[in-house]
Amino acid sequence: MARVLLFLLIIALAVYAAVDVTNSDEHDRRGLPAGLWLVIVVVFPILGPVLWFAVSRSQRAARAGGPVSGGSAGTPAAGPSRGQRGPVAPDDDPDFLWRLEQDQRRRRREQGDADPDGSAQSPE
Repeated sequence: MARVLLFLLIIALAVYAAVDVTNSDEHDRRGLPAGLWLVIVVVFPILGPVLWFAVSRSQRAARAGGPVSGGSAGTPAAGPSRGQRGPVAPDDDPDFLWRLEQDQRRRRREQGDADPDGSAQSPE
């Protein structure tokens, strides 16, 4: 029973790696054609998938600008893998902070509590 389970695990790993190869882009494959990666994964059913995951994960992490794994071993880094990362929270977004400041200045002007330059008026 253990042999059958081990055999099925190896087959599942190879199939998962083959599907991942077909869904990858050229940068993840380090310039090798997808067909060659498929041959490597199928001919070497243990070494091929392990090699593929090591190469593709390192390429994806390098492109994203982050570590290969985040926090725990074997888990991919959090965040988007493609494109540039945006602000994590609204208070980290300079455009949001600028709009917030403009709204506050507009409200003060409408209420007459401040001069147009944003400084407080002194009571006379």
